[in-house]
Amino acid sequence: MSNSINSSGFSGYKGGSPGSSNSGGGVSGSVGGAGRGGSYSPNATFINTDNRQYVKPRSIINVISDIQHYCMAEKLGNALPAEYLTLENSLGFFSVGAKSGLTEGLFLLLLLPAVEFYLLPFVLKSPSLFVKIMFGSFPFLPVIANTFLCAYISQYYVGIVTRKAINAFFTGRMLVLVAKSFMIYVFYTLLIGLSTPERVWQVAQYSSQNAEAIYYGYMTMLPNIMPIATRCSLFILIAAILPYGSVFLMDMWRRSKIKRNHARITGKS
Repeated sequence: MSNSINSSGFSGYKGGSPGSSNSGGGVSGSVGGAGRGGSYSPNATFINTDNRQYVKPRSIINVISDIQHYCMAEKLGNALPAEYLTLENSLGFFSVGAKSGLTEGLFLLLLLPAVEFYLLPFVLKSPSLFVKIMFGSFPFLPVIANTFLCAYISQYYVGIVTRKAINAFFTGRMLVLVAKSFMIYVFYTLLIGLSTPERVWQVAQYSSQNAEAIYYGYMTMLPNIMPIATRCSLFILIAAILPYGSVFLMDMWRRSKIKRNHARITGKS
């Protein structure tokens, strides 16, 4: 018997009987062949025959799909070397993570002031508690959704290549979100420091017809600006740390479970 190399570029599958069809499929074909008498050899020499042109991931969905591909190969027993994920691949994952963090941060930075400082106090005026919660949480929805999506990736944190890919993606996302959180806090701190009555009145006078309304409206909101900015910064910081934290805890739990099972089997503590 000889190791067959599937179309995905991973080796390690030992063919079964002559009548089994295991010579032309991808990973799924190899698994099917194993069910017909073949076996998988985790100690087989890794051979990369994947000559497909690298396609840079453009979205979080692309990143998850690539990570699933690596995870499937490693779960099937292929000891993929760390170099399988090239520098170009790592930069692609880092770039998608950074773009997702930047988009979420900008969306929150632009929409939160519009909701908190204009929509709720001036348009809705006396909204019910449900309306407050609904519109108050709206600016945070993209961050919440993508944070849970990133936390979902933790289940694929199983091997060298998947770890490298996930770390590259989360590093890009985390760095941008942390920087965005810091910038938001610093921006509003400076804004509060510069918002003296004299300066606010000078700016309000650029709108000759509504100068007094703008002045009194802004001075009314001024005490609430910093608490809202602090909440926004903390939320973005949590969105940066939570995915890494969930992956780290999931990996610790998985490793601990493996050690307990090994100790139970071998009788060693």
